[in-house]
Amino acid sequence: MLIFPLKPQQASTFSVAWDHLFYFLTAITVFFSALIFAAIFIFAIKYRRRSKDEIPRQIEGNLKLELIWTIIPALLCVVMFVWASRLFIENSIPPAASTEVFVVAKQWMWKVQHPEGPREINDLHVPVGVPIKLTMTSEDVIHDFAVPAFRIKRDVVPGMYSTEWFEATSTGRFHLFCDQYCGMGHSHMVGWIDVMPQDEYARWLTSQMQAEPMAAAGQKLFNQLGCDSCHAQTGPKGPSLRGIVGQTIRMQNGQTRLVDDAFLREAIIDPQPIAGYPNVMPTFQGQVSEDQILQLIAYIKSLGGPPERKGTKP
Repeated sequence: MLIFPLKPQQASTFSVAWDHLFYFLTAITVFFSALIFAAIFIFAIKYRRRSKDEIPRQIEGNLKLELIWTIIPALLCVVMFVWASRLFIENSIPPAASTEVFVVAKQWMWKVQHPEGPREINDLHVPVGVPIKLTMTSEDVIHDFAVPAFRIKRDVVPGMYSTEWFEATSTGRFHLFCDQYCGMGHSHMVGWIDVMPQDEYARWLTSQMQAEPMAAAGQKLFNQLGCDSCHAQTGPKGPSLRGIVGQTIRMQNGQTRLVDDAFLREAIIDPQPIAGYPNVMPTFQGQVSEDQILQLIAYIKSLGGPPERKGTKP
């Protein structure tokens, strides 16, 4: 066993594919670096000036050679671009059946909440062999959620949501790091991903169920803030939120918007008028935390059902 391993453990479905790309890029880099330095060394000796009076012989161009050193690198660049782009797209789109976990970064900790209610600090328990979608935001500065063993890293930016996903293939504890300098305590912003067999994870989740589910907490907050007065059903002030997630709606400025997590967060913090409704939605910026916004979104997403049209009852 190496004292200084050359790479982290491969512990997710991405690991092998990303490592193959890394090996290919490394081999290409080493090969051409060696070729260029060897050519410089050989040419420096072969074409050195042997006397002060020597006049170098004019070297004519070689079309075949120029085509070779143009076409081959161009093809290699295309291969690397297509290969890396395919992996990036696969890494960016979580499967539809993913288990969603919410992450809020803060100097200098990771706050994690499961939809069922359990909360964790600098720790995340997940089952092996199950796709996990992370919905992340920051309360202060830019952070970066990185797990080397899973070959994932994504910036966590204040004021917006970023997502990444993984599917662990091995059980155990894996390091979680912040890969973006975020202040004096940056080096302490670390944590662990605990990957458990699915039956053990189910028991762990059950043992943590004293915590209130996110959707239930969001419903209480929804009523406390008075949101139900305008959005419990479609009325003159606002639309019903039942089944609205995933729908496309038209704004008063003529633009259409997809109702997703990012749109719902914006509607809470910086609401924009929707076509057919007056601009009376107040801002809740400063009144709700990032954790509470996620709870509200979880509740809205839990409503389900077909979208309700204006003038109909829920």
